[in-house]
Amino acid sequence: MELHEYARLDGVAIAALVRAGEVSAAEVERVALLAVEAADRRVNGLAGPLFRVPGDPRGPFFGVPFLVKDVPMAAGIPFGVGSRAVPPFVVAEHDTEVMARFRWAGLLTLGRTTMPELGLSFATEPRRHGPARNPYDPARGAGGSSGGAAALVAAGAVPIAHANDGAGSIRVPASCCGLVGLKPSAGRLPGSPHLGEFALTRTVRDTVRLFEALYGPAFPTGTDLSAFGRSPDRALRAGITTVAWSGVPVHPEVAAATERAGKLLERLGLVVEPAAPRLDWDDVRIAMRGDLAANVAPMLAAPRPPDPAKLEAVTRAVIAGVHTMSALDLLSAAAAAERVARGVWGFFAEYDLLLTPTLAQLPAEHGTLDYDDPRHTVDGWLDVMLTYGPFTTVFNLSGQPAVSLPLGRSEGGLPIGVQVVAAHGREDHLLALAAMLESDFADLEHRETH
Repeated sequence: MELHEYARLDGVAIAALVRAGEVSAAEVERVALLAVEAADRRVNGLAGPLFRVPGDPRGPFFGVPFLVKDVPMAAGIPFGVGSRAVPPFVVAEHDTEVMARFRWAGLLTLGRTTMPELGLSFATEPRRHGPARNPYDPARGAGGSSGGAAALVAAGAVPIAHANDGAGSIRVPASCCGLVGLKPSAGRLPGSPHLGEFALTRTVRDTVRLFEALYGPAFPTGTDLSAFGRSPDRALRAGITTVAWSGVPVHPEVAAATERAGKLLERLGLVVEPAAPRLDWDDVRIAMRGDLAANVAPMLAAPRPPDPAKLEAVTRAVIAGVHTMSALDLLSAAAAAERVARGVWGFFAEYDLLLTPTLAQLPAEHGTLDYDDPRHTVDGWLDVMLTYGPFTTVFNLSGQPAVSLPLGRSEGGLPIGVQVVAAHGREDHLLALAAMLESDFADLEHRETH
């Protein structure tokens, strides 16, 4: 297998070649190591030296190269959560549940990907590693917090990389880098109800098959995905909005890509109409303050307190804020999150799907979201981050599955993601429609370029 051949294949295709004996797992690994190193020179997405954690040979993705985020994931493997305050000798004590499932699926883990400090930014520009560069334009970022993963997948290093999503950290980098980024429904795995654990891929096919490997069947037994996608239930109703709940402006090219996705669904027989959940944006911001506090809590509980001089400015501000929070503040944040969730659940009592932009803007230039700017307060940082990405966080608070799909390009060739959200537990609707949109957008691009 040659490097250029490897970079064109998705995970399903690589696994099929290995199963058929057309290429050995060892040969794929050899080429993947070259691809990872070449891609990292372009995008700066690795968080440390490469290593090797093999997957189960019986798994459906056996032989497929894979990367994990710089969080405690795999037993004995270092992690730094993007922070200079975490010593290099700190290692994970055990496999997380999702890591155990990745290994069972057969994925071969080769390294860690960069993230912003503690994952508290929609830009991956940690002082520890430097910025992850967007493969489409190295002057722009790859999104966050799973930005290193997105940059490397988009650059051809691996077809699939682990990502997690507490406010948009899968979907935002997927939008920036032209990838498929699914946040599963809350409750798919034990742990925080607001955190989605999954991956970034280049194809909906990989997303579907990996979802099935980790979480079980995505569709009823015997369903043909292509047939399901081409014959949707005519009663399906989709709301569409390009207006942010916060009122921040949305780039016209981003809005146009979302509207075009809505037209594609209409042509496929769905009922698509302007509609969105009714939300109080102040509730979203209050709930997010509570989530920021939860993110820094493990660092505060560590046996040795972090050195403030090694922390970035927003982390220091959040820690200072945590020390002044009362139990009443935490209850207020939880109550605000519940009110947001009720508004979203009410919407999905009437609609099956919602289409929105993933981001309000095109991929940002480096430094636009400067996490280490000492002028930031906690509320000020939330405003900066949610001005860039106002559409994703809501569905972490409410728990619905959501996916960012690469359904647009700017005039300058930058990727534009469209977010599709489904009712809780309805990944079947979400993934079938994702396959439809991927196929029809590819056909539309082909017609426009020929």
